[in-house]
Amino acid sequence: MTVTVESRPGRVGSFLRLVKVEHSVFALPFAYLATLTAMTIQGRRVRWLDLLLVTIAMVGARTFAMAANRILDRHIDARNPRTATRELVTGAVSVRTAWTGSVVALVVLVAAAALLNPLCLVLSPLAVVPLIVYPYGKRFTNWPHAILALAQMVAPVGAWLAVTGTFAGSFPAWVLGAAVGLWIGGFDLIYACQDVDVDRRIGVHSVPARYGVRFALNASTIAHVVTFALFVWFGALVGLGWLWWIGLIVTAIAFAYEHAIVSPTDLSRVNRAFFTANGFVGIVLFVFALADLVVRGGLRL
Repeated sequence: MTVTVESRPGRVGSFLRLVKVEHSVFALPFAYLATLTAMTIQGRRVRWLDLLLVTIAMVGARTFAMAANRILDRHIDARNPRTATRELVTGAVSVRTAWTGSVVALVVLVAAAALLNPLCLVLSPLAVVPLIVYPYGKRFTNWPHAILALAQMVAPVGAWLAVTGTFAGSFPAWVLGAAVGLWIGGFDLIYACQDVDVDRRIGVHSVPARYGVRFALNASTIAHVVTFALFVWFGALVGLGWLWWIGLIVTAIAFAYEHAIVSPTDLSRVNRAFFTANGFVGIVLFVFALADLVVRGGLRL
């Protein structure tokens, strides 16, 4: 009996490590930003149930995506020293458990979408498609990062539609979605640079493996310059004020830092650029945007 009780938390903890719950800090703040901006435009009041359902849908989608990604990539992960200690490779999580967790997460996503509004329910299968295609991308295209960008673009758009229930007036959400997609796709280019030699050896496709690390880092820089321009455009479209612009200045500094610490000859700080700098960007922009929506936009919490 004692063995059973102790093993369950171990499996749960291993599954949570498998899906990297902490990485929600990247996309979730921008889903909240789209949600609260739409609420400000509609009535200047937070609808807490909708916000909760958006959170549940986002966590469900991300958990499903990560679990499916790890399942489909487990044989590739086993051949890469950097990823050979992942839970499905070592057996800390069984494939059956991972599939069970991914199906539960998918059901949670669809259920949350159904509770939000009919449009979200109808579109939920479309939101899942790039999440499934992405793990296969590295098998047939040198630009799997673009598929990841498309998958991440869904979050702000879906969050906006969760509030409004209509495509009418949703253009700002598409601009924000494009910014988030390019942002995450851009730093995925940086992240992929650390596996360039292994990817070439085992036949995994990526921009660094095909075109080289320098090209990938330059492409990432361009992606983040366009990202910043789209953040500016979004702020102008929805009428965000000086607090948002201060947040953007801090974001520009974070982007510059991220690209300054990684070079074709020194990839030792990729994780710092990937996790620290980009996690900082998501949180900072959301905090400054929220402050602007409350102080200037009249959003009532």
